[in-house]
Parts: sequence; C-alpha cells; structure tokens
Amino acid sequence: MADLKFQRNFGIAAHIDAGKTTTTERILRYTGMIHRIGEVHDGAATTDWMEQEKERGITITSAAVSCKWQFPTDKGKAVTGTTKEYSFNIIDTPGHVDFTVEVERSMRVLDGLIALFSAVDGVEPQSETVWRQANRYRVPRIGFVNKMDRQGADFLNVVKQVREMLGSKAVPLQLPIGAEDDFKGVVDLIKMKGIIWHMETEGMTFDEIDIPADMVEEANEWRAQLVEAVAEYDDQLMEKFFDDPNTISEDEIHAAIRKATIDLSIVPMMCGSSFKNKGVQTALDGVCRYLPSPVDVEAIEGTDPEDPEKKLVRKPDAKEPFCCIGF
Repeated sequence: MADLKFQRNFGIAAHIDAGKTTTTERILRYTGMIHRIGEVHDGAATTDWMEQEKERGITITSAAVSCKWQFPTDKGKAVTGTTKEYSFNIIDTPGHVDFTVEVERSMRVLDGLIALFSAVDGVEPQSETVWRQANRYRVPRIGFVNKMDRQGADFLNVVKQVREMLGSKAVPLQLPIGAEDDFKGVVDLIKMKGIIWHMETEGMTFDEIDIPADMVEEANEWRAQLVEAVAEYDDQLMEKFFDDPNTISEDEIHAAIRKATIDLSIVPMMCGSSFKNKGVQTALDGVCRYLPSPVDVEAIEGTDPEDPEKKLVRKPDAKEPFCCIGF
C-alpha cells in the first residue's frame, strides 16, 4: 500500500463553462497521462467520453481519472533529491444544473476540491450550489479563477464575490501579471516572485522573475493580508507576525495555510488560464500543499451489514479492515 500521505482524492467543480474539463485535460497532460491535449470544443476531451458529451461540449456524467505528479517542481522540472511522487484521483464533475445529482454523489467521496470560477463571470448560480454541497460534506477547497485571458477578467473581483456571496474567507495566494490579452503570469505572494509560463512548451516550463516594478506595492499589501489571515491559525506565527513579519518563512506560511484550509477556515485563491496553459501547474502544487490526504480526513462511520443497529468506525489507515464508499 502506498504511503497515503502522498495521495490526493479531489474533484473539480464549478458552474457550466468555467473550464473544468479543459483544466482536467491540462492536468492529464502535465502529469504525463496523455501526450496530446484534447479540446472540449473539438469533442476530444479525455473525460467527456459519452457521444452526447462530445456532441454538445458539456460534461454529463462525473468522470474519474488517476495520475501522478512530481512535487515540488522547479522551472517545469522535478527538483532532484527532494521530490515526492503524489498520486491523484480526480473527479471531473458536470457544471450543468440538470446534472447536480452527479456532483452530489461525488462530494461524498472527495477529500478535497478545486472550486473553479470564470474570471469574467465570477460566482454563478451553480457555483453557489456546489459550494453548499461542499459545505454539507465539509470538503476543504482551493479556488482557481480561470479564463484570466478573457475580456473583462478580474481576479480580485472574483475573490471579493467568494467572500461576499459564498461567505467564505477567500485569501489570494497570487496576483495576476496583466489580464485579458496581456495576461502573462502570476506573482507568487508567498515566494514574492513572478512566474511566467512558456507558450511554446504548452506551459510545461516557466521562468521565475522579479515582481514587475509597478506591482511591488500591491504585492506587499496583499502579502501582508495573507500573512495576517493565516497567522490566526498558528500561535508561533502570530507572535512572529507582531514581532517582525519578515522573519516568517515560506514553509511556516504553507503549513499555516494547509491547517486553515483543512479546517475550512480559509479558501486559498489562485488564478490562470487553462486554455492558454497558464497556472494549472501551480494549482497542482497547491493541491499537494493544502488539500488533505486520506490520513487527514476524519474516520468514517458506517453500519455492520449483519447487525444494522451496530455502528462501525473505519479510520483512513492501510492496517484497518478493507472498506470503501461506492459512488
């Protein structure tokens, strides 16, 4: 049995047309499961396998795919010596309101969720439905604001909507460098570096750059807000924050974000453009860093099939008797 600490069982959910299947397709490409990206509008996406899905360019049934991801990565290559291989089980769910039951039955088995939003449309009706379902099953999530290359894209406005309309503490981990046709990459507010992806390699590689001069002030402001938001979940971090915020290390911030995310206290927000191959890789790193593994999830309670009155508890441990949740 593989070390469950390096397993991630997560879903991708959103309103219709936010780019869930396109994002799943990029994940399969970057993890080496496919060698050619299939586009939804061509009816060639891997997880849209039904004829009706290919014809209409929409997802009707939830599709599960498995892949592996080397983390951490550097310039698109695995960092030798420190890299761990993470196993992903991903469920691509439908966004159309008519197929909400498919999302509902998937939520029951997920450990974590990437909640996808369109940078143009923000929080939409089905986004709210998905959010309520995730709250009901206490599924930790990270937010990914997609379509940053589209006209009218506004990352911080979507963050504001998640706070106001969904009532969640959305905390940006990135800021976009440019928007619409000028969307080039993101500023990482933890590393305080810019990331620019290479179009010629389908976003497989990237450059780390200094933060553009006209964004330094804004980046400092949002980083301070990020550190303040997560310091509440770690007493040592809170002390450092009041003494000297500059002494807080990247690892400490990551650990505090993970703790607060699993606790459903915050929703880390990232951005990109799946269609233009930008930002998906950092979202996958976010899955490894912040979403729970099976061992971080509470024990499951069920009934003994031979005695319906008797309650049984199964911990997420390879040593426990075998059990599963069918969906």
